[in-house]
Amino acid sequence: MYRHENDSTRPLSDGYKGEERNVYEIPQKKRRSKWITIGLPVGLLVIGAGVVGVLFGLKVIKTGSGGASSSGSGSSGSSGPGSHQNQDLNNLSYFATSTNSYHQPIYPSMTNTAQFGEPTFAASAAVHWPEDDFNPGQPSLTNLRPHPRLIAPKYKWDALSDLISKNAYLKTWNDIIMANATVFRDSPPVVHVFDGGPSGSGILDPARETKNRIKHFAYAYRRTGDSAWIDRTYRELDNAMNWGDNREDPWNTAHFLDLAELTAAFAIGYDWLYDQWTDDQRTTIRTAIVNYGLRYGLASYTDAASTYSWWHNVNGNWNCVSNGGLILGSLAILEDDTTGTASRLLPLAVENAVANCARVPSSDGTGAETANYWEFAITGLSELTSSLTTATGSDQGMLNANDGLQLTSLFRMYVTGMTSLFDYGDHGPNKFSTTGNALLFLGSAFNEPRFTLYQRDRYQAAEPWSMFWYDVSAEGAWWNNLPLDHVFEDATDRWASFRTSWTDINGMYIALKAGALLNHQTHGDLDCGDFIVDALGQRFFGEHGSDDYLNNNYFSNETQTSERWTLYRKMTEGQNVIAINGQNQLVSAQPTIRHGSSETAQGASTIFNVPSDSTAFVVADLTSAYGSNVQRGIRFLPGRRQVLIQDELTQVTEDAQWRAQTNATISIETGGRTATLTIEGKKLVAQILSPENVQFTDLPSTRTENAPQIAPGLKDMDNGDARVLAIDIPAGTNTVQVLLNPQWDDFSDFKTPPSVPLAQWSLTSHNS
Repeated sequence: MYRHENDSTRPLSDGYKGEERNVYEIPQKKRRSKWITIGLPVGLLVIGAGVVGVLFGLKVIKTGSGGASSSGSGSSGSSGPGSHQNQDLNNLSYFATSTNSYHQPIYPSMTNTAQFGEPTFAASAAVHWPEDDFNPGQPSLTNLRPHPRLIAPKYKWDALSDLISKNAYLKTWNDIIMANATVFRDSPPVVHVFDGGPSGSGILDPARETKNRIKHFAYAYRRTGDSAWIDRTYRELDNAMNWGDNREDPWNTAHFLDLAELTAAFAIGYDWLYDQWTDDQRTTIRTAIVNYGLRYGLASYTDAASTYSWWHNVNGNWNCVSNGGLILGSLAILEDDTTGTASRLLPLAVENAVANCARVPSSDGTGAETANYWEFAITGLSELTSSLTTATGSDQGMLNANDGLQLTSLFRMYVTGMTSLFDYGDHGPNKFSTTGNALLFLGSAFNEPRFTLYQRDRYQAAEPWSMFWYDVSAEGAWWNNLPLDHVFEDATDRWASFRTSWTDINGMYIALKAGALLNHQTHGDLDCGDFIVDALGQRFFGEHGSDDYLNNNYFSNETQTSERWTLYRKMTEGQNVIAINGQNQLVSAQPTIRHGSSETAQGASTIFNVPSDSTAFVVADLTSAYGSNVQRGIRFLPGRRQVLIQDELTQVTEDAQWRAQTNATISIETGGRTATLTIEGKKLVAQILSPENVQFTDLPSTRTENAPQIAPGLKDMDNGDARVLAIDIPAGTNTVQVLLNPQWDDFSDFKTPPSVPLAQWSLTSHNS
């Protein structure tokens, strides 16, 4: 079964071998989760150990009973659970009143838009951060701010208590951070566990969990002055200094991300608690940063025989996370490092990050890897760029290196549906404190308050970086005048995102992907034409995501014969696409698209009624993916209550199959021409309009007999109860039209659209 990334039950497959996670009891709810979650502003405690490698689909922790839900597009669905502390809806302390069971924010239904103006950083705002007191003149990598200098300089720490008392978001986040720090404090130190050995997934989970704890412990000390937090921080650092049996390489250069995350963790502890450490403690921590981290980073740049420098030319998370750890470590100890390692390494790492990490977003802002791996890359990018800015007074060219950086926050917003991400490709390992909170940093960096306002309502926001990246002068509603549709057109990742509302999670969201299949850091799938559908608060068609990362050669290459493509979750049959005779798409595919949108934008109110003529469509030419003439289109019918998916196969010489993965229970009626999908009482009816000689079938979500044989030694992960809604398509020329009708509570006037060839699709082609 595919599942939501933070599904608390994980009833079917176990994710990754060797995967460890903390599990904490939730007061009153008696359920367990890898994220113990607070909705804004009330709910349950967030523990930053979310697992992305699991799959979406099943709902997770609810935040209470009762509550409010916006009713945009007229679709009520089920009201999201939750309650709120906003006693006066005309004077909201928080815009989101709670989160639903998918952790999406719930907004009150309001026509009073006094607080929902255009997004702005208001000069007249009641509270502001003070002016920075660091003026280096000509910024350089050697003239550094005094400690603390990484992300949270002293002037912000000095202002924080006052701002917390005046800003509801900061107050809520601070309370959650302190509560999480207390849970971490009372837990034993992180255990050293190899996942698949040093060169498998290494010790990445323990490294990231350590980093998350150090952030929380150091934050807790600086907020309270309680020296017990210093002792607990050192206990965690000392634990990580003594991991494993390989004393020469304890932080595992064989999986360089492990080393980088631990170097960053130690840098934060060293810097944020610099004046609290004894001389001996400071020397011990600094020595670990150099001997276990920075010297290997320097060797990767200066020693041609280095075996762990391959990531230097990668425009993906490996570059951002690896350089990020090396840069934070170097900045933290620069003037104290008598070995000179930090001063030699820092300019090399910065230059490489500008040339590669900054290139993670394509020209349209889409992440180079996947929607989930975007979080790893952009978190690393933001940590290193923020630290360079606070430590040196300059971002050292990071933010000007790629125009796509200014657009990548829009990618995050549009790739997020009503339930979760359009989570194509691999989902990644445990995230811990890897989040989307880079939007808070990028909002300020690019003077885009919309990004800041969007992210502050996300359940991930309550973690230490947010306390310093959030610009408290942000005002207005992030959704105000924001178009419902966006098409991302860079050839590497072409995809489209359409929805009915930004504030009604019970509305509808559709997305289609038709980009190149290569150069996604071996995290992609063979998925040209892949789509997802959210409606009525459920994901009716979705993604399986990652398979077992420890499968042999899982990341080896993206060639046509790669063993990766023999795994069901990576092959064409495992996607929501057309499969011709069960075979994989061509990795050389270069689909093209054309599209149209009525350019509908939501206004200030959380209640949004879609205009009756509002629509959007995208048509993808997928011929290059199949070597046969295949076109796919997806569109909202006027009013955005119904969705049409249309495929045109011309002179295809083999039988094909229309496939869509679902967690729903499928009931097939009317001679196979209609299928009702049901999830938690919500229903979506799929209807075949053409051709006349085909029917729906309900299949298990597994490979067919025509699929490529799995490579020796590999094993498909169990997809449990997940199903495939399928249509067998005979060879020849066929137009397959599938109409999707969510069973809205307040709408039943479903129309049968006219049959229009994809070449003639337009904004008005389906008006009737």
